[in-house]
Amino acid sequence: MSAPITLGGANPGRATRGLVLVHGRGADAVDILGLGEALGLPNLALAAPTAPGRSWWPTSFLAPMEQMEPFVLAGLDAVETAIDALLSGGLSRDKIAVAGFSQGGCLALEYAARRGGVAAVFGLSAGLVGTGDANGGATDALYGHAPRTFDYDTDLTGVPVTITVHERDPHIPVTRAQDSLGVLRGLGATAELHVAPGAGHGITPAGVTAMRKALNS
Repeated sequence: MSAPITLGGANPGRATRGLVLVHGRGADAVDILGLGEALGLPNLALAAPTAPGRSWWPTSFLAPMEQMEPFVLAGLDAVETAIDALLSGGLSRDKIAVAGFSQGGCLALEYAARRGGVAAVFGLSAGLVGTGDANGGATDALYGHAPRTFDYDTDLTGVPVTITVHERDPHIPVTRAQDSLGVLRGLGATAELHVAPGAGHGITPAGVTAMRKALNS
């Protein structure tokens, strides 16, 4: 089942920037479009897909890749469809960024790493899913899951990437966020990681500030 796309913000034909927003578990396109509208950028066109059942995958993103890959591929196609909606409206691809929260943030980062062709990426409370299961057993740092491989060959030279996470996030291990930072920098991205103190799982002020700065440039 394909993910329906909801548009918001400025008309793509008159916008100077486009932003695809990808929601987290239990939310939908309307919920995450509120984040784009809250940026207060009048020339920003928005597009957001809604996952079937409001969830991009049924388990933790740390689960074995055999379980994750079919859901990841479907999510990436949904992101592509949202990008296509902005392209067909008149925006050029080099003006379109991708952002997401939680599951959606993981998809945003993964889309950049696997497919590229984005103006900027924002993974809010997120980390890369990865491409395969690495050797080694489960670790406490990954919440009882095994490590991943990150075999990407996409050129992200100069692409701004922002990752945010809390010190004690119940869903996103800081270790995975840190690994994601290194992987994306290795692909050439201008990547930064913001770690909020304490426990939490949400959109942080640092993430919103980074989005507004990049999209208003």
